[in-house]
Amino acid sequence: MDSRNNKAIVVTPVKDAIESTLETIQAVHGSQTAVQHIVYNDFSSTASKEILERQKLSFGYELIHLEDLTNHPSPNYRLVLQDAQKQALQRNLPLILVESDVIVKTDTFERLLEFYGRHTNVGLIGAVTVDEQDNINFPYLRFKDQSLGAKSIETKKSLSFCCTLISVEFLRRYDFIHLNESKDWFDTFISYQATDMGFKNYLLYDVPVWHKPHGSRPWKQLKYTNPIKYYLLKFLKRRDKI
Repeated sequence: MDSRNNKAIVVTPVKDAIESTLETIQAVHGSQTAVQHIVYNDFSSTASKEILERQKLSFGYELIHLEDLTNHPSPNYRLVLQDAQKQALQRNLPLILVESDVIVKTDTFERLLEFYGRHTNVGLIGAVTVDEQDNINFPYLRFKDQSLGAKSIETKKSLSFCCTLISVEFLRRYDFIHLNESKDWFDTFISYQATDMGFKNYLLYDVPVWHKPHGSRPWKQLKYTNPIKYYLLKFLKRRDKI
């Protein structure tokens, strides 16, 4: 496919969970919208790395091993965002983040981009996450009551990066080099940064994506099955800093 026809840069950070990751990659590959898909391998196991290398020709994604760029231990979301921003701005394309526990539909990117094209002063546009029964699930449960009869809402609450478009206009104005080095995750901060700078953020209820919560980071399931152990690991190992 001619890269000049790409409508967006799609980024997927990966840390093992290879079965879920390949499902995400296959779904992105099946999109009816031409996109450049970049998979960032964040210090996965040797076995996972080999699978990602073998599959890249089949699914047409660019594979970047973060071990070639940094010695900083996983997670390296800050570095992913910084490199992805450069790639998007070089091509003057919006950036779409798709986590490795999310399954997009064939028209997901088309509908995100259509909404982006119809609205001005956009910061972020999130696709709502659902379970296998199409019920809104984590991390958008707090938006569930607002979904009745609404196709989309403008929101000042933070959006998740499960499946989210970041506009070219915002990427030009806020350099991700300024993201806090001490943090692991940046969806909350970037959401608020966009609205603080006068951009509008939206959540689309009519663009659902299937989300398997924490499929990309299984240890975080402890938050629900063994919260004491989760918060102990979070504190002792300095994990999950938002």
